Amino acid sequence: MKHRIVVLGAGYAGAHVAGMLARRLSAADTELTVVNAEPDFVQRLRLHQLAAGQEIAAPALSEVFAGTAVRLRQARVTAVEPERRVVAVAGPDGAAELGYDTLVYALGSHGARHCVPGAAEHAFDVSARPSALSLRERLDGLARQGAGGRVLVVGDGLTGIETATEIAESRPALSVTLVARGELGATLSAGAREHLRRACDRLGVTVREHTEVAAVEAARVRCADGAVLESDATVWTAGFAVSPLAAAGGLDVTEDGRIVVDRTMRSVSHPDVYAVGDCAFATGDNGLPLPMSCASAGYTGRQAVEAITARLTGRRAPRNVKLSYLGNHISLGRRDGILQLVDHEARPKPKSVAGRKAARVKEAIVSMSLWGTSHPTFGVPQRRHRLTGAPHAAYPPKAGGTVRPRAHG
Repeated sequence: MKHRIVVLGAGYAGAHVAGMLARRLSAADTELTVVNAEPDFVQRLRLHQLAAGQEIAAPALSEVFAGTAVRLRQARVTAVEPERRVVAVAGPDGAAELGYDTLVYALGSHGARHCVPGAAEHAFDVSARPSALSLRERLDGLARQGAGGRVLVVGDGLTGIETATEIAESRPALSVTLVARGELGATLSAGAREHLRRACDRLGVTVREHTEVAAVEAARVRCADGAVLESDATVWTAGFAVSPLAAAGGLDVTEDGRIVVDRTMRSVSHPDVYAVGDCAFATGDNGLPLPMSCASAGYTGRQAVEAITARLTGRRAPRNVKLSYLGNHISLGRRDGILQLVDHEARPKPKSVAGRKAARVKEAIVSMSLWGTSHPTFGVPQRRHRLTGAPHAAYPPKAGGTVRPRAHG
């Protein structure tokens, strides 16, 4: 009987893992299925561009996995039951249960719009393609009404900064305000913060610092200090959350629902489950949790591939992939940006790169991420390894050395 590998999610992490496993493992021994809610690959790194009105590529997953023997199932995951080794899905073909021997959980994250009253009902976000398209439709409507439309972006993290500057550049007739809970660019070096302020001034983005949003309404936002900000389109970028499915299924998770994994991305509570990308709580080589980012998706995905391949093919131990956090690449529209490197303690280094050069670096990174995902088996040896017997008995999870916060719920 073939070893069944099921990958949940085909974002940057899931698509890469699925393609690499299909290339490395013999199809005579393995059955590899990818479950994804949408038929296309979504460039999450460009969703703020999509919302601003630009066209971005969305390659069909059927083409991404062509020739890899990956079975693609378009469906939404509704439950994970690790004790039974099954996942429940619902899609165009109806509801079903998929059994697995090895599960790769790569469902990513979404905008955390339920932490403030009214945000879920009245705010947009750019964490998924449907929500980004909904925001785009609203902005199109404001443009048809003429000048004077007010856009309020809540959240001063990287997503908020990129969204505010992208909309301001693409739609100069709109008035864009960025609401920052603290100091704008607090995680950047002094020079990078100054460049960010100049970019906001150049693009006409109004910045309100040290402002906490207490409630979101249909046409305005109420702040904790009593201020009221009028808005025709409110965009929520103040944090991200993960699906509650892992916690509901009994996996060991953090307070925010991320799956706690060991150094090989293996669940510390269920050895047949691996987690990669935003939904994994993984500790980097610097002893700090890896941030939710595209870079972390790449590192954790490669580590999971090494671990799964080693376990199933009988190698003595998986190779450790470097788990690093090098810094942030921030786009400020299409012709400006910031490249901020960090030290071993994740503190910003004094020097940064800004301007067109940083914009070109960011564009190259995003383009390479798309190409790498669209060609997940490029550069991997053609040889597919045969599986050995009883793979489940090898390499039990090691909780020691893994940061384990209080369990969710």
